[in-house]
Amino acid sequence: MQAEEILELIRSRRSVRRFQDRPVDEEMVDRILEAGRWAPSGRNNQPWRFVVVREAGLKERIASFTKYGSVIKNAAVIIPVFIHHPSMYSEVKDYQSVGACLQNMLLMAHAQGLGAVWLGEILKNAGPVRDTLGLSDDLELMAVIALGWPQGQGESRRREMDELLLGSH
Repeated sequence: MQAEEILELIRSRRSVRRFQDRPVDEEMVDRILEAGRWAPSGRNNQPWRFVVVREAGLKERIASFTKYGSVIKNAAVIIPVFIHHPSMYSEVKDYQSVGACLQNMLLMAHAQGLGAVWLGEILKNAGPVRDTLGLSDDLELMAVIALGWPQGQGESRRREMDELLLGSH
């Protein structure tokens, strides 16, 4: 893949919150997880952990923890992404690496023609989500990725570079 193709993939990715009623192949989800697994992390500690949720009843319970519950309920798959505290060595670096993991996952979903969104508002109920999934207290919810076949295309606007660039020396 050439640099322009990668940039176009990044530029064309959108947060998709509406999905078709259509299943997502397990192989596609596996590629998304693999893309997340290969994100960079300090000391290669790979502090991320994933849960794949397809079951409607469980999605419904998790959806009750966010005002974006309809996005979760209508997604073919959700992937709650956690940070594993015993694997951490530097709080800031490890949280940043989970962000890189999430971005890799979103880009892989998009590259396969899927729509996805990184949900963060649900973090206000991180403990109840973890408990609903039956996970231990050493895992902290970082985001839920909702994904499926897109119904429509989201919009995206970006600030001009001169608003973002603080200097070039």
